[in-house]
Amino acid sequence: MKKILLAVATTAMMIPAVLANNFKEPADAIEYRQAALSLIGYNFGDMGEMLKGKKPFDAAVFSARADNVAALSKIPHEGFIVGSDKGDTEALAKIWSEKADFDSKMTAFQDNAAALAVAAKSSDKNNIKQAFSNTGKSCKGCHDEYKKD
Repeated sequence: MKKILLAVATTAMMIPAVLANNFKEPADAIEYRQAALSLIGYNFGDMGEMLKGKKPFDAAVFSARADNVAALSKIPHEGFIVGSDKGDTEALAKIWSEKADFDSKMTAFQDNAAALAVAAKSSDKNNIKQAFSNTGKSCKGCHDEYKKD
């Protein structure tokens, strides 16, 4: 049993490394993460318009958008490979010199996005707004530190 657990743990730790090395060129990683971030922005923006009253609030659509953001939040991180700070990107090189902080901010965003997906399934508008705000703050916190203006 211990051997099985060790094998599973070892495999789980290797998955991010395998994914990170799946890009032939840094430009591929940039395109990958930008596509995911664009989809996150679209879904998040749609929810924001609903909460601001710029469009009618549709609980089912909002919940689907929140689920999308939660799922998509896990995708961009693997596209931040070494060397992908050069080219058609707004990512700052300090992502790689401050990797632990960047990783922490990405994890916070993922956690907040997951909490937003849960909150979106409730009928508590205050809870939904708070979860949306927390997700937005974690997104902005990373942009403020690690994205060109």
